[in-house]
Amino acid sequence: MRIYADLIREDFEAYIADVQDYFRCVDEERARTLAEAREVSEDYGRFLNAVE
Repeated sequence: MRIYADLIREDFEAYIADVQDYFRCVDEERARTLAEAREVSEDYGRFLNAVE
């Protein structure tokens, strides 16, 4: 196990970095989608006001 300790450590660190990148991407997309949904809801509210 000692022979492969450095290799396993490097693989683990790369895995964690990839997981962090993934969650950062998901968080950014979540924020973008929420902003888009807010805009669509506001547009829909204006539409309802216009037809009433």
